[in-house]
Amino acid sequence: MRIVLLGAPGSGKGTQAKILVKKQGIPHISTGDLLRSAIAAKSKLGLAAKQVMDRGDLVSDEIVLGMLKERLSETDAQKGFILDGFPRNLVQAEMLSELFAELGLSLDHALLIEVDPDEVVARIAKRAEIEGRSDDTEEVVRNRLQVYKEQTAPVADYYKEQNIVSEIMGAGTIEDVQKRIEAVLRF
Repeated sequence: MRIVLLGAPGSGKGTQAKILVKKQGIPHISTGDLLRSAIAAKSKLGLAAKQVMDRGDLVSDEIVLGMLKERLSETDAQKGFILDGFPRNLVQAEMLSELFAELGLSLDHALLIEVDPDEVVARIAKRAEIEGRSDDTEEVVRNRLQVYKEQTAPVADYYKEQNIVSEIMGAGTIEDVQKRIEAVLRF
Protein backbone atom coordinates (compact mmCIF):
# COMPACT_ATOMS: atom_id res chain seq x y z
CA MET A 1 0.00 0.00 0.00
CA ARG A 2 1.48 3.34 -1.12
CA ILE A 3 0.06 6.31 0.80
CA VAL A 4 0.64 10.06 0.85
CA LEU A 5 -0.47 11.81 4.04
CA LEU A 6 -1.80 15.32 3.57
CA GLY A 7 -2.99 17.82 6.13
CA ALA A 8 -2.10 21.03 7.86
CA PRO A 9 0.67 21.21 10.43
CA GLY A 10 -0.72 19.74 13.66
CA SER A 11 -3.38 17.68 11.90
CA GLY A 12 -1.95 14.43 13.25
CA LYS A 13 -0.16 13.11 10.17
CA GLY A 14 2.93 12.01 12.07
CA THR A 15 0.93 10.33 14.82
CA GLN A 16 -1.25 8.46 12.34
CA ALA A 17 1.78 7.50 10.25
CA LYS A 18 3.34 5.78 13.28
CA ILE A 19 0.14 3.78 13.82
CA LEU A 20 -0.06 2.79 10.14
CA VAL A 21 3.59 1.71 10.16
CA LYS A 22 2.91 -0.71 13.02
CA LYS A 23 -0.31 -2.06 11.51
CA GLN A 24 0.86 -2.34 7.90
CA GLY A 25 4.56 -3.09 8.35
CA ILE A 26 5.53 -0.50 5.77
CA PRO A 27 8.03 2.34 6.26
CA HIS A 28 7.12 5.93 7.09
CA ILE A 29 9.18 8.08 4.74
CA SER A 30 9.64 11.65 5.86
CA THR A 31 11.63 13.90 3.56
CA GLY A 32 13.05 15.73 6.58
CA ASP A 33 14.36 12.43 7.95
CA LEU A 34 15.76 11.54 4.52
CA LEU A 35 17.69 14.81 4.39
CA ARG A 36 19.11 14.38 7.89
CA SER A 37 20.11 10.76 7.20
CA ALA A 38 21.74 11.55 3.86
CA ILE A 39 23.72 14.41 5.42
CA ALA A 40 24.82 12.23 8.34
CA ALA A 41 25.83 9.42 5.93
CA LYS A 42 27.73 11.96 3.79
CA SER A 43 26.16 10.52 0.65
CA LYS A 44 26.55 12.39 -2.63
CA LEU A 45 23.04 13.82 -2.35
CA GLY A 46 23.52 14.46 1.36
CA LEU A 47 26.67 16.50 0.73
CA ALA A 48 24.87 18.47 -1.98
CA ALA A 49 21.97 19.13 0.40
CA LYS A 50 24.34 20.20 3.18
CA GLN A 51 26.03 22.75 0.93
CA VAL A 52 22.65 24.26 0.08
CA MET A 53 21.48 24.27 3.70
CA ASP A 54 24.75 25.76 4.93
CA ARG A 55 24.09 28.73 2.64
CA GLY A 56 20.67 29.09 4.25
CA ASP A 57 18.83 28.07 1.08
CA LEU A 58 16.09 25.49 0.62
CA VAL A 59 17.14 22.11 -0.74
CA SER A 60 15.96 21.77 -4.35
CA ASP A 61 13.15 19.47 -5.33
CA GLU A 62 15.60 17.59 -7.54
CA ILE A 63 17.83 16.71 -4.58
CA VAL A 64 14.85 15.67 -2.45
CA LEU A 65 13.46 13.57 -5.32
CA GLY A 66 16.85 11.93 -5.78
CA MET A 67 16.86 10.94 -2.11
CA LEU A 68 13.28 9.77 -2.38
CA LYS A 69 14.10 7.68 -5.44
CA GLU A 70 16.94 5.98 -3.55
CA ARG A 71 14.71 5.37 -0.52
CA LEU A 72 11.82 3.94 -2.55
CA SER A 73 14.27 1.48 -4.14
CA GLU A 74 15.16 -0.04 -0.76
CA THR A 75 13.80 -3.49 0.05
CA ASP A 76 11.47 -2.48 2.88
CA ALA A 77 9.62 -0.01 0.62
CA GLN A 78 8.80 -2.62 -2.03
CA LYS A 79 5.51 -3.65 -0.43
CA GLY A 80 4.49 -0.06 0.26
CA PHE A 81 5.24 3.11 2.20
CA ILE A 82 3.74 6.18 3.80
CA LEU A 83 5.00 9.53 2.50
CA ASP A 84 4.81 12.44 4.91
CA GLY A 85 6.05 15.96 4.14
CA PHE A 86 6.17 15.48 0.40
CA PRO A 87 4.67 16.67 -1.86
CA ARG A 88 4.21 20.15 -0.38
CA ASN A 89 3.10 21.88 -3.59
CA LEU A 90 1.74 21.12 -7.06
CA VAL A 91 5.15 21.10 -8.74
CA GLN A 92 6.36 18.47 -6.26
CA ALA A 93 3.16 16.43 -6.75
CA GLU A 94 3.75 16.39 -10.49
CA MET A 95 7.43 15.51 -10.01
CA LEU A 96 6.43 12.69 -7.66
CA SER A 97 4.00 11.34 -10.28
CA GLU A 98 6.83 11.37 -12.83
CA LEU A 99 9.13 9.55 -10.40
CA PHE A 100 6.45 6.94 -9.73
CA ALA A 101 5.96 6.43 -13.48
CA GLU A 102 9.73 6.01 -13.89
CA LEU A 103 9.78 3.43 -11.07
CA GLY A 104 6.63 1.66 -12.28
CA LEU A 105 4.72 2.62 -9.14
CA SER A 106 1.31 4.10 -8.51
CA LEU A 107 -0.11 5.87 -5.50
CA ASP A 108 -2.92 3.95 -3.80
CA HIS A 109 -4.22 6.59 -1.40
CA ALA A 110 -3.84 10.25 -0.55
CA LEU A 111 -5.25 10.66 2.94
CA LEU A 112 -6.24 14.24 3.72
CA ILE A 113 -6.61 14.74 7.47
CA GLU A 114 -8.91 17.74 7.95
CA VAL A 115 -8.79 19.69 11.22
CA ASP A 116 -10.33 23.05 12.10
CA PRO A 117 -7.60 25.75 12.15
CA ASP A 118 -8.43 26.77 15.74
CA GLU A 119 -8.04 23.14 16.80
CA VAL A 120 -4.66 23.01 15.05
CA VAL A 121 -3.52 26.11 16.96
CA ALA A 122 -4.64 24.54 20.24
CA ARG A 123 -2.92 21.22 19.46
CA ILE A 124 0.36 22.84 18.53
CA ALA A 125 0.23 25.12 21.59
CA LYS A 126 -0.20 22.02 23.76
CA ARG A 127 2.66 20.25 21.95
CA ALA A 128 4.87 23.33 22.37
CA GLU A 129 4.13 23.36 26.09
CA ILE A 130 4.86 19.64 26.52
CA GLU A 131 8.01 19.69 24.36
CA GLY A 132 9.20 23.10 25.52
CA ARG A 133 9.22 24.51 21.99
CA SER A 134 9.27 28.28 21.79
CA ASP A 135 8.91 28.39 17.98
CA ASP A 136 5.29 27.21 18.02
CA THR A 137 3.64 30.51 18.91
CA GLU A 138 0.10 31.19 17.73
CA GLU A 139 1.38 33.76 15.22
CA VAL A 140 3.90 31.30 13.76
CA VAL A 141 1.31 28.50 13.60
CA ARG A 142 -1.27 30.71 11.89
CA ASN A 143 1.39 31.73 9.35
CA ARG A 144 2.23 28.07 8.68
CA LEU A 145 -1.49 27.39 8.21
CA GLN A 146 -1.68 30.20 5.65
CA VAL A 147 1.33 28.82 3.78
CA TYR A 148 -0.29 25.37 3.88
CA LYS A 149 -3.55 26.78 2.52
CA GLU A 150 -1.78 28.54 -0.34
CA GLN A 151 0.83 25.94 -1.30
CA THR A 152 -0.03 22.49 0.02
CA ALA A 153 -3.83 22.37 0.08
CA PRO A 154 -3.98 22.45 -3.76
CA VAL A 155 -2.10 19.12 -3.77
CA ALA A 156 -5.31 17.51 -2.47
CA ASP A 157 -7.13 18.79 -5.57
CA TYR A 158 -4.41 17.28 -7.75
CA TYR A 159 -5.02 13.88 -6.17
CA LYS A 160 -8.81 14.36 -6.22
CA GLU A 161 -8.54 14.55 -10.01
CA GLN A 162 -6.95 11.09 -9.84
CA ASN A 163 -9.76 9.82 -7.56
CA ILE A 164 -7.40 8.72 -4.80
CA VAL A 165 -8.12 11.30 -2.07
CA SER A 166 -9.96 10.27 1.06
CA GLU A 167 -10.86 13.06 3.43
CA ILE A 168 -10.52 12.04 7.06
CA MET A 169 -12.07 14.10 9.83
CA GLY A 170 -9.14 14.73 12.17
CA ALA A 171 -11.20 15.80 15.20
CA GLY A 172 -11.56 13.57 18.24
CA THR A 173 -9.12 11.18 19.82
CA ILE A 174 -6.15 9.60 18.10
CA GLU A 175 -8.09 6.34 18.14
CA ASP A 176 -11.15 7.98 16.52
CA VAL A 177 -9.02 9.26 13.63
CA GLN A 178 -7.25 5.92 13.37
CA LYS A 179 -10.60 4.11 13.01
CA ARG A 180 -11.67 6.50 10.25
CA ILE A 181 -8.42 5.86 8.38
CA GLU A 182 -8.75 2.10 8.80
CA ALA A 183 -12.30 2.25 7.42
CA VAL A 184 -11.02 4.02 4.31
CA LEU A 185 -8.07 1.66 3.87
CA ARG A 186 -10.31 -1.34 4.67
CA PHE A 187 -8.18 -3.19 7.18
